[in-house]
Amino acid sequence: MFFRKRHIDIANGPLLSNMLLFALPIMAMNILQLMFNAADMIVVGRFSGKTALAAVGATGSLINLLVNLFMGLSVGTSVIVSQDYGAGRHVDVSRAVHTSMTLSIIGGLAVMVTGIVFCKPLLEMMGTPMDIISLSILYMKIYFLGIPGTMVYNFGSAVLRAIGDSRRPTYYLFMAGVVNVILNLVFVIGFRMGVAGVAWATTISQYLSAVLVVICLYRSHGSIRFIPKQMKISKEKFLPILRVGVPAGLQGALFSISNVMVQSAVNSFGSTMVAGNSAAVNVEGFVSTSMNAYYNAAITFTGQNMGARKYDRIDKIALICILLIMSTWFVIGGATLLFGRQLLSLYSTDAQVIELGMRRLFIMMSFYFLCGIMVVFPGITRAMGYSILPMLVTLVCACLLRIVWLATIFTWNPTPLMLYACYPVTWALAGLGQAAIFLFGRRQVRKQNAPEMEFA
Repeated sequence: MFFRKRHIDIANGPLLSNMLLFALPIMAMNILQLMFNAADMIVVGRFSGKTALAAVGATGSLINLLVNLFMGLSVGTSVIVSQDYGAGRHVDVSRAVHTSMTLSIIGGLAVMVTGIVFCKPLLEMMGTPMDIISLSILYMKIYFLGIPGTMVYNFGSAVLRAIGDSRRPTYYLFMAGVVNVILNLVFVIGFRMGVAGVAWATTISQYLSAVLVVICLYRSHGSIRFIPKQMKISKEKFLPILRVGVPAGLQGALFSISNVMVQSAVNSFGSTMVAGNSAAVNVEGFVSTSMNAYYNAAITFTGQNMGARKYDRIDKIALICILLIMSTWFVIGGATLLFGRQLLSLYSTDAQVIELGMRRLFIMMSFYFLCGIMVVFPGITRAMGYSILPMLVTLVCACLLRIVWLATIFTWNPTPLMLYACYPVTWALAGLGQAAIFLFGRRQVRKQNAPEMEFA
């Protein structure tokens, strides 16, 4: 059957159906990951209280800040492998695979050490409430022990997605997530380990997903097969991966810096606000990760079609991404608003926590399509060969503008409404900037390849 095909023919055939077939497993993978993360939050919130819930939630933006720079290199992997695969350069694909897996281990160890050493001073700088900071430090130290596993899984998944296989990474994440949930229940409810139990369950499941994806690549045939003895950094592939991945990682880090500052502002309202914000962030993540699936689809489809020199399909890819974003926002975003209180009540029965969580959800879900547009266009642009410009747009329109907003608008009127309003404003400006960068890149590709193509 068509739906059972492991690899999708990205450079040929209908784009909408193929993009959906590619994106839906990634969406399922992202939603599963969020469900397992939600299970962490629900278990710790229900059985260890709102203080433990706040302690875990207060670490999210800081963890993303420390992880995103190296995780951006996996975007470089996806772009370079998809372009080489689309062009039929199988030796280059193999070099990129082994370079990427080597980078995943080096990067994972570097981030692990950094997170363990600096988590305490960074949490203190963020103004983490005193009643939760010791638990937050404990959670982060255990969590970062699992970062090498996270890196290996993400780089391995990037390789599989680059050749059109988005299904197997989902299977492996599902298996690891089931183990995570079981261990949550055993450690938190059975052994009463609280925050430490949730952290250890996450760390163990991260290594399980890494082992599964490595076994998959080892047993694969052709150019993506991973042979441990061939692990090394190939200069020919390392530099292109860096060229695409570092700006992508910096863009993620810039987002995280601004989110750390927002989290610091959230912390100023106290641990109850932190708990409500944490629950709302987890709920709205179901919309953001769904849209992130289109970002991954945009990278792979644009990259392979660029490699195959089928430039006329890029406009269609962009239009389909916009269509999918708007549909997802309307359906999933609308459902999130409609059932927001019930969803938040899964994390905590505290009425104040639920009310504060709903304040965030209402603002964010009303404008989340802007976030989707801001996220997807950089994927297309990077796969076309322009990676620095999207990062600069993020720096100015998202990171710097949010900092200015916090220093002015929020300082003059320090309320949750004024705090959360910085998101839709910066999404709109960054989305316009990213769309403009896409149009610029599209024009440049048309000029450089005029004899081979004709855009519609």
